[in-house]
Amino acid sequence: VKYGYMIERPFWIKRIQECWEDAPIVWLAGLRRVGKTTLAKSISGPTTYLNCDLPIVTEMTAQPELFFQNCKTPVVIFDEIHQLPDPSRLLKIGADEFPHLKILATGSSTLAATHKFKDSLTGRKRTVHLTPVLFDELPAFHQTSMLKRLYQGGFPQVVMRAHKPEGFYREWMDSFFSRDIQRLFGFRDFSKFTLFFEYLLRQSGGLFELSRASSELGISRPTLENYLQALTISHAVTVLRPYHKGGQKELVKTPRLYAFDTRFVSFFRGWNPLRPSDYGHLWEHLVLESLQAHVPERTVHYWRTSTGLEVDFVVPRSRDRLDCIECKWDPRKFNPEGLAAFRSLYPHGKNIILSPLEPATSYQKTIGTLEVTIANPLNLASILI
Repeated sequence: VKYGYMIERPFWIKRIQECWEDAPIVWLAGLRRVGKTTLAKSISGPTTYLNCDLPIVTEMTAQPELFFQNCKTPVVIFDEIHQLPDPSRLLKIGADEFPHLKILATGSSTLAATHKFKDSLTGRKRTVHLTPVLFDELPAFHQTSMLKRLYQGGFPQVVMRAHKPEGFYREWMDSFFSRDIQRLFGFRDFSKFTLFFEYLLRQSGGLFELSRASSELGISRPTLENYLQALTISHAVTVLRPYHKGGQKELVKTPRLYAFDTRFVSFFRGWNPLRPSDYGHLWEHLVLESLQAHVPERTVHYWRTSTGLEVDFVVPRSRDRLDCIECKWDPRKFNPEGLAAFRSLYPHGKNIILSPLEPATSYQKTIGTLEVTIANPLNLASILI
């Protein structure tokens, strides 16, 4: 909300509506302050909205059958539902006994990730992962500067400000630990968790070795494994596995980790102000968010050889067809050596270069022996179909 009106986010509203066509429950997941509450409240038509942080909501839903019987609207929204004592029972009764209702439940973590969710609600729900503000949503947020988006990040209330808010990022880290990580996963050591999280933010976009992190931070490997699992579940970190078919020079185990927001990455790397050499690295993060939003059903990998040849993102289309996505701030500086090496092993699929500098219309180009589509993320969904 800005100056009294609501920002429309039709892409996400459509995604929620499509999920309701398949299942009665939509689980809207995403990090704290990424915009879940505002999006939920923007759903058109009569809705019953409940803020599950409020103690009165626990009393109202203590008898689920009676609660749903008295619902007078076709849509029921449970915001931050993990704050309730038994959220999975409430959702299960709503889906099974009141199939005419559409239910939207929001939370910072994946459903069934914590001890509170005793039932995964298989077959009754669909999940929508709300990312930070996407490339194609910037005009709706009265923002046209891609460099500003990279620098200030994609949290809605920050995107719309003229300047980055001092103190926001440290305050967010404190709130994330106390309200999400500590409550949902039971971790108690704030200093160790934060030390590891900030380590990942500084390493974001690079290869990650757990043993090395354990050695450098002085924290046990099992503890870091638990922290990483919690960060992945809560969408604070995305883990990409290398694509491989057993080639001798292909990386087969080492994952690549991406943190959730460009401003947090630049903040903890000390990139203030941004330099042109920083643009491409942060641009990869925005492209990954676009992939997560537009093709959520497809698994994203990366590809790399022991000699350093690599492809930014590999998205399998079918058994033998692999789409390759290269992220380039300036596509004129694209080096095709890594992509050519990949295609020598896996010849079938689309080759795509995504750049924010390109026009809205994609076009084809031959680079060396490769046929490449050059576009910006506005074209991404149609290109990958």
